[in-house]
Amino acid sequence: MGTIKKDLEELTSLGKSGASFEGLQVFPSHSFPGSLVVTLHCTEFTCRCPMTHQPDWANIEIVYKPDKYIVETKSVKLYFEQFRDVGMFHEHLAQHVCDDFVAVLSPISLSVTVRFKTRGGISVDATAEYYT
Repeated sequence: MGTIKKDLEELTSLGKSGASFEGLQVFPSHSFPGSLVVTLHCTEFTCRCPMTHQPDWANIEIVYKPDKYIVETKSVKLYFEQFRDVGMFHEHLAQHVCDDFVAVLSPISLSVTVRFKTRGGISVDATAEYYT
């Protein structure tokens, strides 16, 4: 089954330029629970070091098996934009994003990997996982 009009009823950011973050938004999955794997790639994530307030850059990969809902990608873009001036340790970010996605999706499984760019000769990868 393709996308139907009812799938769009709860989406308030999709297709609107200048939309502000209203929370992660979801639409119904038409797949049998666990039969679909969704992977999101964010290659331009920025936040700040909580100590020095210097900018940090990362790639974020979110992989999940939806149960009833799929996250709408424009709301993900707006969600990530809210971190630009937030000071957060890399490992805390992975868990924070995982918790937020689990709260709205109730997925079968979900993995969030943050891969921060090298600073001072050290790069950090952190993964937070959720399984039902």
